[in-house]
Amino acid sequence: MIMNLILLWALLNLPVALTFDPDYKDAITPPYLIYLKSDYLPCVGVLIHPLWVITAAHCNLLRLQLALGVTKPSNIYEEKYIQVVGYEKMIRHPQFSITSIEHNLMLIKLQTHIALNDYVKMVSLPREPAAEDDMCTVSTWAYNLCDLYKDPDSLQNVNVSVISKGECRRAYKNIRIRDNMMCVGIVPGRRLPCKEVTAAPAVCNGILQGILTFADGCVLRADVGIYTRIINYIPWIENTIRNN
Repeated sequence: MIMNLILLWALLNLPVALTFDPDYKDAITPPYLIYLKSDYLPCVGVLIHPLWVITAAHCNLLRLQLALGVTKPSNIYEEKYIQVVGYEKMIRHPQFSITSIEHNLMLIKLQTHIALNDYVKMVSLPREPAAEDDMCTVSTWAYNLCDLYKDPDSLQNVNVSVISKGECRRAYKNIRIRDNMMCVGIVPGRRLPCKEVTAAPAVCNGILQGILTFADGCVLRADVGIYTRIINYIPWIENTIRNN
């Protein structure tokens, strides 16, 4: 009975997730969100420092360009407040392996300092972990399934909550949910297909708490996603920035 009430509350408080529309084009881009344009597949990045961006290590970013302040990636150069920059280096977490979803983080050093303004801002890094039931905003771009050969234009934000490790294990019975991971979404996930730009961030109460490492379904429809827990990697992030 309690679980049914929790699910009902979550459904009633997720209008964005329930009305997911791959053609929706009027969402506001969070000022920390970055479109990582690549000759392979794009990813989502997050600005954490005027010279540094964080994303997932599984992103294969060939001929990378970083677009900040962008809403519609297919019309990057037509947008008014956009900044497009190159990168100096990419640094994957030293324990990351392509055969695992653990330690799935990468830092990207930019070629030049970003000009911060109303449309481009840094997100704060955590000093304490997200708590169960904390509400988080997950943001990424979605493709129109009828036109996968162009950059996605549908930026969407969905508000979902942090769930317990036990609930996450029930959603992902074949994956070992470790302490350096967190799960965000509705349990059980609806597992409806969609095509999203990978490495979506989970920002909870204005703090970057997670970067999406794996999802079976569609996080923009509030399916449960497994995220790399950022607070566990603060020493690595700070040391990498300091030494590079």
